[in-house]
Amino acid sequence: MKLNKTLALAAVVVSSLFAGGIAAQAQENTNTPPAGAPAPGMRGRPNMEKIATELGLSDDQKAKLKTVMTNQQAKVRALREDTTLSQEDKRAKLKEIRTDAQTQIKEILTEEQFTKWQTMMKRNRPAGGGAGGGTPPAATPPTSSSPPQ
Repeated sequence: MKLNKTLALAAVVVSSLFAGGIAAQAQENTNTPPAGAPAPGMRGRPNMEKIATELGLSDDQKAKLKTVMTNQQAKVRALREDTTLSQEDKRAKLKEIRTDAQTQIKEILTEEQFTKWQTMMKRNRPAGGGAGGGTPPAATPPTSSSPPQ
């Protein structure tokens, strides 16, 4: 009987230590992204410092570009919150907003900078051409590893 109590007590102590170790490990893991990683929800959107460095922007260009980008973000946010439009209308309006912003950006940047800008935007665009709302890619049929008979 005394042995059973001792084993039970030992089991409680071991499980407490185990649970305490897991809790301590969970506190250490804050799930913060590494330095330089985009913030959650910001995947594919480079920050202004990175854009300015990669394109070699002047202070005047930085200010103008930031204004265009801020205005574009505000318009897109308002569009997403608008519940009166159909998805097709929203897509058309979004395309119009992006085209307008591209036109303004092209006026701000030199030809070489604009080419680099377009490359950056393609590189940072999420797969599928946008964030959600699109048609998922068609499933590919499984391939057979056995040779045809």
